[in-house]
Amino acid sequence: MTDYKYLIIGGGMTADAAVKGIRQINTSDQIGIISNETSAPYDRPPLSKALWKGDPIEKIWRKTQAGNVDIHLARAARSVDVKKKVVVDDHGTTYSYDKLLLATGGRARQLPYDVEGIIYFRTVADYQNLRALTKRGQTFAIIGGGFIGSEIAAALAMIGKTVTMIIPEDGIGARVFPPSLSHFLNTYYQSKSVQILTQDSVSGIAKENATYLVRTTNGRELRVDGVVAGIGIQPNVEIAQAAGLKVDNGIVVDEFLRTSDLDIYAAGDVANFHNPALNKRIRVEHEDNANTMGEVAGRNMAGAGVSFDHLPFFYSDLFELGYEAVGEVDARLEMVADWKDEFHEGVVYYLAAGRVRGVLLWNTWGQVDAARSLIQEKGPFSAESVKGRLPA
Repeated sequence: MTDYKYLIIGGGMTADAAVKGIRQINTSDQIGIISNETSAPYDRPPLSKALWKGDPIEKIWRKTQAGNVDIHLARAARSVDVKKKVVVDDHGTTYSYDKLLLATGGRARQLPYDVEGIIYFRTVADYQNLRALTKRGQTFAIIGGGFIGSEIAAALAMIGKTVTMIIPEDGIGARVFPPSLSHFLNTYYQSKSVQILTQDSVSGIAKENATYLVRTTNGRELRVDGVVAGIGIQPNVEIAQAAGLKVDNGIVVDEFLRTSDLDIYAAGDVANFHNPALNKRIRVEHEDNANTMGEVAGRNMAGAGVSFDHLPFFYSDLFELGYEAVGEVDARLEMVADWKDEFHEGVVYYLAAGRVRGVLLWNTWGQVDAARSLIQEKGPFSAESVKGRLPA
């Protein structure tokens, strides 16, 4: 058995941030990480952004080892004995802990087709597989028009590939953006030579030699060299469930990021936490949350006792366009667009019950903290009164 003061299950950005948080308070006790990836912690956003614009892959590595930490790669934690405070991995190795962090993240949702080579884009290995495929293939089908689908479609088109997006909704980002902005993005992507198939979904995929035949519910057939699916993730809660921890759309944590076992913490994509600004429980699958929540979890594991009240933001790059978003950015809410240059620069406010619940900063920069402050205000706000609250 390997003994650790602090043990982390999961080897992503959250784990790296937790190591940094621990080391702010405790510089000596041993930290262990159990990761099912074959690579040490790395930045995930560049996989669908900067690496396609020419940044070297060497820039993504987080140098977690500098925190005097043992990283056990290519190992999956299989069980947690909360009474004995022991974790067992898939190699049969056991690890004891004083404080445990579950930073298990999520796994990409899978299509119901057992077809070799579909890329469910999430990890550095997925990036490397897709990059290798672009060396020998020209045509690609992107399934899904959400966060990952829109970024990968843009990335591939920027390097000269022929791209078709298959989107079940009316347009790109339809679950997040106002319909007019989503429809603009359809036209904008088409101007970049991306074919957009809206209100359509995949009905079958077959691999034939080195290519794929993709069939859609609207009767289309696409012959492509590669298929990338960006259809969301599922939080990895199974080990928490088996340990008897409270699970509800993720692992439920308190304001100190403790689970229902007070010596076990959870953070990152997998954690369900209460956010004071929104006054509700949320689970966030983005970099800012991984970094801030991981650091607070690490500090609290080392005894800090800091409450987590951060409202995370996320961002994206779509060809020459980009945005930052804070709070509940949900197309089911009332949406108020305040454009300085329609569809190219402005702010979209998301309202419910007289409160601002979310803010989309479209090609508008430096306003994330102001957006957070606006969300905290009690209002009441109307469609007219909210306009101009943030400079476009």
